[in-house]
Amino acid sequence: MSVSNASARPRHLGSIAIIGALFFVFGFVTWLNGPLITFVKYRFELNDFNAFLVLTVFYLSYLFLALPASSILKRTGMKKGMSLGLFVMAIGAFAFGEFVLRGSYPGALAGLFTIGAGLAILQTAANPYISILGPIEGAAQRIAVMGICNKIAGALAPFAFATLVLAGINKFDAQLAAATPAGRQTLLDEFAAKVHVPYVAMAGVLAVLAVLLLRSPLPEIRAEDVNSTPADSGSGSGKKSLAHYPHVWLGALCIFVYVGAEVMAGDAIGTYGAALGLPPSETSFFTTFTLIAMLVGYLVGLVVIPRFVSQQKYLAVSAVLGIVFTVGAFFTKGYVSVGFVAALGFANAMMWPAIFPLAIEGLGRLTERGSALLVMGIAGGAVIPQLFAALKQHFDFQLVFLLLMVPCYLYILYFAKAGHKVGLAHRATASATASAAVSN
Repeated sequence: MSVSNASARPRHLGSIAIIGALFFVFGFVTWLNGPLITFVKYRFELNDFNAFLVLTVFYLSYLFLALPASSILKRTGMKKGMSLGLFVMAIGAFAFGEFVLRGSYPGALAGLFTIGAGLAILQTAANPYISILGPIEGAAQRIAVMGICNKIAGALAPFAFATLVLAGINKFDAQLAAATPAGRQTLLDEFAAKVHVPYVAMAGVLAVLAVLLLRSPLPEIRAEDVNSTPADSGSGSGKKSLAHYPHVWLGALCIFVYVGAEVMAGDAIGTYGAALGLPPSETSFFTTFTLIAMLVGYLVGLVVIPRFVSQQKYLAVSAVLGIVFTVGAFFTKGYVSVGFVAALGFANAMMWPAIFPLAIEGLGRLTERGSALLVMGIAGGAVIPQLFAALKQHFDFQLVFLLLMVPCYLYILYFAKAGHKVGLAHRATASATASAAVSN
């Protein structure tokens, strides 16, 4: 669906603004996970491995809910589906706040899983929606705008959480160490109350947003009308299965390793800094630094794609930068090493905007299901950081970071160079044949 006339342009701009607001919500909720790791370590008295379950359950929800989300969207349409996703997130936020107050870590994790489930519905709808709202060649640019909304919220969220909840954490740590068992429990309950009210308030805001979205002028878009090739649109020649599109499977794996690398750079950076001996009062803000770097990366991508470089070439450059910054983090210590990890935010910034449209190109009526497959890849944010938390207990944490991150970036480099083109020659030949048949 290309913006081809003046009357269409304002309509698309309004739609982009609404989806941008949703991406702001994505960012605010998702990037709270980094400081939440520190919070649950104190509230529930956990080690790193168990605290990292915050990431595991949150991102595993995408694995389990993305395909059901695509079925839901087939029934509801993208607009109603996104509204439903916000309602589900509201339920999860309320549950998380309540269970934290009651001291139930399994219940709190269930609340986070529910928030992730709502996000899975939203992501399965919003990402293909913005990708096909205009020409697919410029999708990375539109997604970059969404990324800016996402990362502004993401930079604000951990800063606000650290200020409101984790302020004075060094003093709180000393108080816990000196307290009697009864006094310790009182301190932990008071600490939990700092999170309860904000999450209940967040639940209310999400519910209101769901109603507002449902009543908004956001138009419905049929993916099969705007994201198919001539070969896929002819009667009898349309492909009925994602098995005919190998590039989307390779793209899902690319999303898996990319999100794993992104979460390592964003949410695990506080744990990384703590392992270097830096104080909790500082490490709780480190996620914000990564997200500021990502925001800069989005602004650069917005300027250069596709005007000066294609989205796939920029993806390749980003992967190389990821390798360089990871190696830099390994060979340095202290704040310099943390700085290299934060700089990975710049390298990661344009990866999702480039991978997603490359992976769903030409899927036609299978766009929602292909999008769901890609959203399932977000589960990489559960697996790779948890491997880091487990392996760092037995090996040097910087070496573990290096050995997990470099292979991720190498695969992203492969997808940028060749993976996104797998099956492309076949589709091009089929398109030419279909066009010749029409002309005859």
